[in-house]
Amino acid sequence: MHSPILKYTGYVFLFLLVCCKTEEVEPEVIDPDFEIPDWTASSHGNKVKPNYTTVFPQDKVNTIEIRMTKSDWATIHTNMKVLFGFNFGAGGSRPVNSAFPEADPEYVAVSLKFNGIEWYKVGFRLKGNSSLQNSWSQGIYKLPFRLHFDKFEDDYPQIKNQRFYGFKELSMSPGANDNSLIREKVSADIFRAAGIACSQTSFYKVYIDFGDGLKYCGVYTMVEVVDDSMVKNQFGDDKGNIYKPESTFRTFIPDQFEKKNNEDENNFSDVQAMINALNSPQRSGNPAEWRANLEKNFDVDYFLKWLAANTTMLNWDTYGTMAHNYYLFNNPGKGLTWIPWDNNESMSIRSSTNVTISLSTVSASWPLIRNLMDDPVYNATYRVNVRSFTDNVFIPEKMNVLFDRYHNLISPYVIGPDEKEQGKFTHLTNGDSFNRELTNLKQHVANRNQVVNDYLK
Repeated sequence: MHSPILKYTGYVFLFLLVCCKTEEVEPEVIDPDFEIPDWTASSHGNKVKPNYTTVFPQDKVNTIEIRMTKSDWATIHTNMKVLFGFNFGAGGSRPVNSAFPEADPEYVAVSLKFNGIEWYKVGFRLKGNSSLQNSWSQGIYKLPFRLHFDKFEDDYPQIKNQRFYGFKELSMSPGANDNSLIREKVSADIFRAAGIACSQTSFYKVYIDFGDGLKYCGVYTMVEVVDDSMVKNQFGDDKGNIYKPESTFRTFIPDQFEKKNNEDENNFSDVQAMINALNSPQRSGNPAEWRANLEKNFDVDYFLKWLAANTTMLNWDTYGTMAHNYYLFNNPGKGLTWIPWDNNESMSIRSSTNVTISLSTVSASWPLIRNLMDDPVYNATYRVNVRSFTDNVFIPEKMNVLFDRYHNLISPYVIGPDEKEQGKFTHLTNGDSFNRELTNLKQHVANRNQVVNDYLK
């Protein structure tokens, strides 16, 4: 006969087992008949072409509202602690000479409203390296972030192939380290004026609910994502490989060439061929053959045009100083083509740099510059491009008009009486710094033109 104590113990165990089972969190049940009320083919569907007029207006400042739950904000906190090692506002910093996290921050599902229309379960994640780290450590809510409109379509079938007027992804730059708040915008305009493909940009007022109500996070620059729509729009074809590298091009290391399309094809032969040609000993033995082989795989003329514009503007936060902030697109018939990215540090001397206008101080660690500049033919082409850029595009009077236009456009939403960037929701120290930086930008253009004239004497 069983002991009464054992029998009682068995009942208790069964009771606990049942209780634990009933407390399990069930997966969210999605009503298959539920329809998103704001969904229209033109605003949310994926069968329309990207609507640049609506999403990237050049003569007004759009407004978006983003709402997340306290739980979402807590998830972001936990993830950032794992990636960077410190809490929001804790004043932490990355150890000297240590690498930034390789993994991107995690996405959370948020609501987004624009012109009274809502987009549901939109993927929202923080982005960036030093700008993100600095903002997070200082507890500044004006954080750089990225939007992915169908990121959570597997969890929420109703948003399958959800788009924002034809755009799947969008990047939001908060103007960190830029008191003018217009560098990201104007540099993209300047590159395109110089014949260099670059993402479309536009200004947005951004309100974010971090779980305690909407807060005004100031003026951002919305940036078109290269592998989403920019390549197809400006090159007419996006079937070739698109890479977002973090490479100096000294050697080919697969992990340094993130594929943004054709991921299932483990084929990097295009960048391998380019790097092999760039670093071939033919460069000294047979320069003409070296140039011919390099040009079979890489659009050198296009790169030299970008290099001239980028160096003249003094955009230090890219190749030559940092092995990031550029894309490569294998343009049919042209080869791998350079695409600039993340230009908020352009026209700035914030960081010390050894990239002079002649590029003579760039070391062999950056062979895509050093090897080309050591070649008399390519060096001469670079000089012609520098002259053309300053004579036709980077003209002080022309730049002043551009700067004034955008400064006046966003000024009411930066230092205005009703909508003003302030406190923990801005990177500006005060309103005066916003106005002073406009003068600094204009002086920078004049100074760089003088540098070019001295160089080309």
